[in-house]
Parts: sequence; structure tokens; C-alpha cells
Amino acid sequence: MLNYYSFRQDWTAVLQLLNQSLYGEEMVCSMSTQLYHIPATANLKGNGEMHNHLVPASYHRVTAAGSARRLQNGESHESIIKTLVSCVDNGLKQDQEVKKWLPVMRDNAPEEYKPFIQTIIDWQEQTEQSLSSAKRLLNQMGYGTQELFQNQY
Repeated sequence: MLNYYSFRQDWTAVLQLLNQSLYGEEMVCSMSTQLYHIPATANLKGNGEMHNHLVPASYHRVTAAGSARRLQNGESHESIIKTLVSCVDNGLKQDQEVKKWLPVMRDNAPEEYKPFIQTIIDWQEQTEQSLSSAKRLLNQMGYGTQELFQNQY
């Protein structure tokens, strides 16, 4: 038998932060992928490497938001909370790698695309800040990273 928590918490604030992070991620994904479809930036140094981390970062955000939504809707199994916490942590780890490649892209872009890529960097920073805030809130709620939560997914 699965161990269900006998209490309910309000997950609204966590879900709002994750939705903000997802919105920013949508902008980062859309804008950085657009660069592949512009001849002058189609082979931009760093974009492929950045996408190698952006894709799993997006997956972890989507999974975390889905978990928070399920919790907000009344589900309360411990495994959902573990999924949420591990995905927030893994998203933040991938963000560190995304952040390394964005300046490489900006520095190697044709001059007229540098402001566009700076906008991507700004969106990424907002995206990360929202996810970090969700992590802090989860910690305050008593769901900090523990050995239990050391899962890749």
C-alpha cells in the first residue's frame, strides 16, 4: 500500500512560481530555436550545446509544474512530492549549463543579433529566479532536498 499524507497543503504559490518559470522557458526555447531558422545564426556556436541542456531543463520544469498542479488538485502521495522536488533541483542543475552557453552564443553572433540573444539571457535569468524561488518555498514548506530525493527524474 502506498503511503499517503493525511494532510493537505496549499500548493498555489509553488504552482505560480513554476508557471512563471515555464513562461520564461517558453520564451527562451522559442527565441533560441528561432536562431536555427535565420541564415546568419543557423550554425551559431553554442546554440546546440545550450539546447543539450535546455531540453532536459524544460522537461524538468514541465514535470515539476504537473506535479504541483496534481498536488494543488488534491492528490497527496509522497512520490508526487518527491518528483516535484527532484525536478526542481534537476531543472536548476540544467540551468547552470544553459547559462554557460548563452554568452558564447551572444559573443559569436553577428552584431545585429547580439541584443536579441541578450534578451534570451534576460529571459533565462527570470526563468531561473522563478525556479529558485520555488525551491526556497519548497524548503520552507519542509520539502528540502534529502537523500530520499536524489533521483534523476
